[in-house]
Amino acid sequence: MNNNNDNQVLTAAYEAWMQCGSLREKRRRLKGYTYGRQWDDIITTPEGKRMSEGEYASMSGKTPLTNNLIRQLVKSVVGRFRYDLSQRKDDGVDVAVASRNMLEELDCRMLEEFLISGCAVQRIVKERRIGGDGVWVDNVSPERFFVNRFSDPRSHDVEIAGMLHDMSLREVIMRFGRGEPERVARLSSLWRDDSGVGEEGGEPEFFRSAELGRCRVIEVWTLETRSIIKCHDPERAVRFTLRGGGKDRLATVNRNRRRHGRAEIVAYPKMTVRWHYRYFAPNGEVLQEGDSPYAHGLHPFAIKFYPMTDGEIHSFVEDIVDQQRYINRLITLIDHIMTTSAKGVLLFPVEALPKEMDYFDVSREWSRPNGVLPYCGGARGLKPEQVSSNGANAGASELLAQELKLIETISGVSGALQGHTPPGNMSASAYENSMRNSEIALLDIFNSFMSFRLTRNRLIDETRVVKLPY
Repeated sequence: MNNNNDNQVLTAAYEAWMQCGSLREKRRRLKGYTYGRQWDDIITTPEGKRMSEGEYASMSGKTPLTNNLIRQLVKSVVGRFRYDLSQRKDDGVDVAVASRNMLEELDCRMLEEFLISGCAVQRIVKERRIGGDGVWVDNVSPERFFVNRFSDPRSHDVEIAGMLHDMSLREVIMRFGRGEPERVARLSSLWRDDSGVGEEGGEPEFFRSAELGRCRVIEVWTLETRSIIKCHDPERAVRFTLRGGGKDRLATVNRNRRRHGRAEIVAYPKMTVRWHYRYFAPNGEVLQEGDSPYAHGLHPFAIKFYPMTDGEIHSFVEDIVDQQRYINRLITLIDHIMTTSAKGVLLFPVEALPKEMDYFDVSREWSRPNGVLPYCGGARGLKPEQVSSNGANAGASELLAQELKLIETISGVSGALQGHTPPGNMSASAYENSMRNSEIALLDIFNSFMSFRLTRNRLIDETRVVKLPY
């Protein structure tokens, strides 16, 4: 049975989830642009109708074309990061942990997410899995992660964080069943009969949108205040901390010491904060809870949002979306102009058509090398005339070239960093200088991500030692 505090925590978690809604929506758009879905933005037509850009282009007689430059830019940055990793001899992480978790691959995929959404989140836990017992690192998708609004780039002002899990019933029983038959039966009934789930206004996506055959579990970590007692034992010259029922035990020990004339333990009551975890079932029932069991005493999430100016997130991909849209529009426009322009159209006067020929014969003879086409010019001297236009050179090509240059300038990823062959008149020093300037433009992103990795590595080191209970 949940107490009021548990219900308040679940409500706060739901509110944090809703606050991250705009971030998830923006991420879906940027992810779509990265992977080629670049005509899905909803626009309002001059007639007042709402439809996607692609639908409007098709309705206007154009064929929506995509030239995905964003994906190539992201791959170039990730490739440069992977190259830098290969040059490092020691990354400060235990080799066994790095090998078990395939940290290099995880970090490359995490950087890709960081470039797309501006979010990097990994979960570091100590548990037994099929791959062994030890520290495990998982990339966490922003689609499943929630956190309160914060503005500190170090995420020191985070007070609630968590994620959504979709587990099999077997995993739920293994993690939360405690080997008790009644408990196992209770857990099985929670997901076999989910009537009442989310009846109090909870968003279905948050509470029970797990895939068919999976069980939604909500992991929530909150920063909570605790009343503790700092103690000093002069007899043994040690300091230690008590909490919970420790006050009664301390009083008993001191009474015994007074009877025997021994030095009493000196107590200093104080308030402190602790990270507390809860796993919720979809109906709000607490499956498991406790204070952080790790030596670092924190939640298990390494979090980095970029750039966190007044709490705002603006990713690498977001900066170049507009250029990508204009490039797609210009390519589509040029294609439309070329498609609808006259290309060698033959104007053949009706009066000039010989009686022994039809227009099919005229077309065949006109296009045949060394062909002879008789025609009747008549009194007005009419003769066939071929029309060809070059409507594509109406400034669209020049504007396209300019946009292609702009996307390099704005992204900071030059042709040199992408591995393009340099012009024949470019010296080796100029090529190296171009690559160096590109790396400087990306230095802030790389260093921000490296600070995330350093935080993650510290959590790995301190997660390996589980903190003993008081």
